[in-house]
Amino acid sequence: MTAYRESGRTVVLIPAAFTPAEERRWVAQMVAKLQTRDERRRRSMGGDEELMARARALSAAHLDGAAQPASVRWVDNQQRRWGSCTPADGSIRLSSRLRSMPAYVVDYVLVHELAHLLEAQHDARFWALVARYPRAERARGFLEGVESARAEGAGPSADDDLVD
Repeated sequence: MTAYRESGRTVVLIPAAFTPAEERRWVAQMVAKLQTRDERRRRSMGGDEELMARARALSAAHLDGAAQPASVRWVDNQQRRWGSCTPADGSIRLSSRLRSMPAYVVDYVLVHELAHLLEAQHDARFWALVARYPRAERARGFLEGVESARAEGAGPSADDDLVD
């Protein structure tokens, strides 16, 4: 038995031989596990204040503290981008879809957006700044895999939240 999130839906796979009573019991149990896990992830990634602290620490560690965001926050309205930055006002927004990703991937997206505070374009200087984050290539590969799986739309993918 497995449960996962896919495109905003919860999918529970159970044996076809289950009785209706067994089905109800197992579906309720698997949904509860997903909800508990989701809440734990939300808490571990923290709110906007924790995200700002994380951004400041990453700037200090990888960008010599030069990137100083005015605000960093989670947003629910970014379905195509992982993050965005407005250099003019120093604001950074991360898609709440990242909350289910490994911490190093969230950190990569933060470093990417922090680099935009120093270099607005995706030019060689920008990518050199991003490359200071040691797990940048691995995180990019992870996100590319997520996007590829989403584009194919076949069953549970890398960005689906599996529970079994």
